[in-house]
Amino acid sequence: MRVIAYNILGPEKEYLAIANAKVHDLTLVTNELNFSTMHYALGKEAVIISERDILDRVMLAELSRIGVKSIVTRSSTTEHIDLDFAGELKMHVANVPFETSLEDIAKRTIQNLTQWMVGGCAGDACQCKMDCANKMKFG
Repeated sequence: MRVIAYNILGPEKEYLAIANAKVHDLTLVTNELNFSTMHYALGKEAVIISERDILDRVMLAELSRIGVKSIVTRSSTTEHIDLDFAGELKMHVANVPFETSLEDIAKRTIQNLTQWMVGGCAGDACQCKMDCANKMKFG
């Protein structure tokens, strides 16, 4: 998948790069996701965000408009994402429900992307609010 990760802090960069192992076309930026930085997501299928990135209806609509289909938050919480509207837009959303170390968060983030890439489900990390045949099998 073509992916951009926003709001990457120092140590996260190395962990994400190692976890990715060049499976995905992964771009890492320190910038937060907002309207001034959204252009980095052009041509990407997925965005990786942190809990500091707020994805309300307006942001989600714009991400969908430019072709983003999937969102992974590197947090256990999803309160910063309008999940219902993401579901209306048929966007996949996943979190990292149990991981606590930066290394484990990076591994789970990449695992979520890889599951979607091969047509699977993010399993217990799935936060999608849409009907999905895969979610029914794994949920």
